[in-house]
Amino acid sequence: MANNKPTLYTCLSPALLHLYDLRNAVVVIIDVFRATSTIASALHNGAQCVIPVDEVAKAIALSKNIDGSIAAGERDGQIAEGLQHGNSPLEYSRDFIENRTLVLTTTNGTRLLQMALDNDADTIITGSFPNLSAVCDFLVKQNKNVVLGCAGWKDRYNLEDTLFAGAVISRIKENFTIHCDSSLSAELQYDLAKDDLHGFAPKLTHYHRLVDRFGLIEDIRFCMTPDIANVLPLYKEGMLLRG
Repeated sequence: MANNKPTLYTCLSPALLHLYDLRNAVVVIIDVFRATSTIASALHNGAQCVIPVDEVAKAIALSKNIDGSIAAGERDGQIAEGLQHGNSPLEYSRDFIENRTLVLTTTNGTRLLQMALDNDADTIITGSFPNLSAVCDFLVKQNKNVVLGCAGWKDRYNLEDTLFAGAVISRIKENFTIHCDSSLSAELQYDLAKDDLHGFAPKLTHYHRLVDRFGLIEDIRFCMTPDIANVLPLYKEGMLLRG
């Protein structure tokens, strides 16, 4: 009997993205610390949309042409020079972001999204633990091939993005054909950490980059909490909207 299930692959670094066929797939952009967590937070709290851009200058220029917009982003974990707002999911409370447009640039996540566009991705969504269920529900409903794209850190592998990929796989694997060692590895690592994600976080190098240098422990807690901002950011015509 033929297996008609769609396929699922995990891309562990942007540097490997060119190896995957994105043309008929849903691509999930994963940047747990912190871009895709921030995107979920902003949309959950009523942002009209999030416009991801790959350069600070683009964010500033674009925000000047959109009434009520906010140019925000980071480089190397800090608010980028020339911007007043950063990449913290806690910064975008409802009373601040509701009905506004967030123009966001980050070191890894928004760059990966642009790469997916450049490689003819069919459908793009963003995912992190705060919107885990929304991502899983969408992928099952779409019944299309999936590439879980980990943003990593400056093209290097990181564990928190892989853990999220593993969380997705553990929930939806029965609906997909998976012959992919990176997906197997992601699920195995998630199985080791899933009972205490917050307790596991201090093992992560990016945790120390954000907490030891900048004290962002509450950001980390938000980013590792499933379904705390359970919306589906769907990319359409240059914007991430609530799907």
